[in-house]
Amino acid sequence: MTGAALMASALAGCEKPEPPKPAARPAPPPAPPKPQADGSEGITATKLPTPPDVVHISLMTSMGEIVFELDGKHAPISTANFLQYVNAGKFTDAEFWRAMKSGAADGGGFIQMSATGHKFPPIPHEATTKTGLSHTNGTLSTARYAVGTASNEFTISIGDMSYMDAGRDPSGDNLGYAAFGKVVSGMSIVRKILNGRISKVTREGGWAGQMLEKPVKILSAKRLD
Repeated sequence: MTGAALMASALAGCEKPEPPKPAARPAPPPAPPKPQADGSEGITATKLPTPPDVVHISLMTSMGEIVFELDGKHAPISTANFLQYVNAGKFTDAEFWRAMKSGAADGGGFIQMSATGHKFPPIPHEATTKTGLSHTNGTLSTARYAVGTASNEFTISIGDMSYMDAGRDPSGDNLGYAAFGKVVSGMSIVRKILNGRISKVTREGGWAGQMLEKPVKILSAKRLD
């Protein structure tokens, strides 16, 4: 033992013993998160980079090109989420597999696509009451189940689909879906996909009368600016 260690040991032996401390009480459980008006309480996700106010994306399909304009200013989280799938190449060999017709006079509805491969963590919900956006003709939106589950599923609205906005479904969570962009070129292709032949067979976990018999292949997605 070194001289310094011996000295420290000796000094420790001369100190007044401290009275025994009472047993520590177990820490109380954390308080539940305060509910937020947009339904984002309790949601944790990897922080995404702040996107530009406006971003244009070319989505090349087997039927032609669709161009999106993303609204990073009003829906930054949903925009950044979509961009990470574009940047990672997860739309290559993806597909539009669902076509839901609304039955409205304008022949509207929506089509749905899924990015491929490993999903990134789900994102907090950006309700339309928060972003000021709406599901009008050509709106690009993030699909979800419960609030906070949105990740790699996206829809394009055809016609007036504003019933997908927040505040339009009091019987559910009433938070709608997260609109974050719009089609600026290629709506004729979007309509062709909507009017594709529907499969008579319902896949496991699928929607009867909404599954495309021949899903439309997505060849690539890339930023234009």
